Amino acid sequence: MAYRMLDMAAYARLDEYNYFRTLAYPYVGVTAQVDITPLRARVRAEGLPFFLSLLYVTSRAANSIPEMRQRLRGDGIAEYDLCPTSHTVSLGDGRYCYCMLRADRPLEAFLPAAMQAQEDAKRAASMTESAADAESLFFVSTMPGIAFTSLVQPTPFPADSNPRFMFGKFAEADGRVLLPFSVQVNHALVGGQQLTAFFEALDRRIAAFGKGEDL
Repeated sequence: MAYRMLDMAAYARLDEYNYFRTLAYPYVGVTAQVDITPLRARVRAEGLPFFLSLLYVTSRAANSIPEMRQRLRGDGIAEYDLCPTSHTVSLGDGRYCYCMLRADRPLEAFLPAAMQAQEDAKRAASMTESAADAESLFFVSTMPGIAFTSLVQPTPFPADSNPRFMFGKFAEADGRVLLPFSVQVNHALVGGQQLTAFFEALDRRIAAFGKGEDL
C-alpha cells in the first residue's frame, strides 16, 4: 500500500507521540453504543449481508480519518493512502481465519467481491495476513452473541499501531437498533479528538447507507 512519511518537525501531536511510545501498553480503547437503525433497515429490506455491510461503512469511516491511517515506522510515522481491513471468518469448528478486503469501491461491487473473498479465505483456512504490508491493515472482528459494554483486545509486544474494531450483539430499544462497537488504537497516534471524529464519521455513513447514498 502506498504511504508517505510525515514531517516530524511539523507533527502537531509530537509530545503525545514521544510519551506514549515509551509505555508498555500504549493503547486506548472505547466502546460505544452505535445506532445502526438505518443500516439494519436497509439490510433487511434488500437482503444484504449484515456483517459485510457494517464492515464497509466502518472501513470507509476509518479511512476518512488521517490518524487512523497512520502507523509507527521506525522513529517516524507512515500515513497510508488507503487501509484495507482484515477480519476474522469462522471456520465452524471453533477456529477462524483472516480475510482481507478493500472498501474503495461502490457497495454493489464490494459485496460480491467480499463474499467471494470470504469463501476463498475459508478454503485457505490461514491465520497469516495475506497483505504484503500487514501494518496497513485495520483489524476487525465480531462477537455477535454478547452485548458487551467494554472490551480489551490482545496486542503484540512490542506494541503495534493497527486500529482494532469489534462488533457486538445488537438490540432494539425504543425503536432504535443499538450495537456495541469497540475501537482500540495506539494512543501515540490517535487521541480522543480523532476517536470522536471517527464515531461522527461512522454515524454519517450509517445514515447515508440507509438512504442508499454514496459513502
